[in-house]
Amino acid sequence: MTTVLAPVAGAAVRLAAVPDPVFAEGMVGPGAAIDPARSPGSAVSPIDGKIVKLHPHAYVVVGDDGRGVLVHLGINTVQLRGQGFELLVAEGDRVTAGQPVVAWDPGVIEATGRSPVCLVVALDAIAASVTELVQGPVQPGDELFRWG
Repeated sequence: MTTVLAPVAGAAVRLAAVPDPVFAEGMVGPGAAIDPARSPGSAVSPIDGKIVKLHPHAYVVVGDDGRGVLVHLGINTVQLRGQGFELLVAEGDRVTAGQPVVAWDPGVIEATGRSPVCLVVALDAIAASVTELVQGPVQPGDELFRWG
């Protein structure tokens, strides 16, 4: 069982509630979303593992068990080309759950007309394997869901 932590502060909601059909319909994988607090902060690693993909707006951490978790900061934020984000680690680094990975400002993202919602997805997972999804207020490092 993998416990996946909230990478950012805000209100945890179901993926189906996000304004992007690819994520909302679970095409990337099951998981949760967080409507973030609109203040600058850090997005943390949701699990212990290795950063295998790192972009200013998104990162993937793979645990020792081979399970990968995608954290995607905002909708269509790849178009910002790093504006509003600062990388705090490098691709290939080992991180611990709760360790800051990206500094970001959801307010800057929202000011560009994009949704700052944070998506947390269990990659290559079946929907039934993601359980105990939290809804409501979360802080970085709080349990968000379990992947069994």
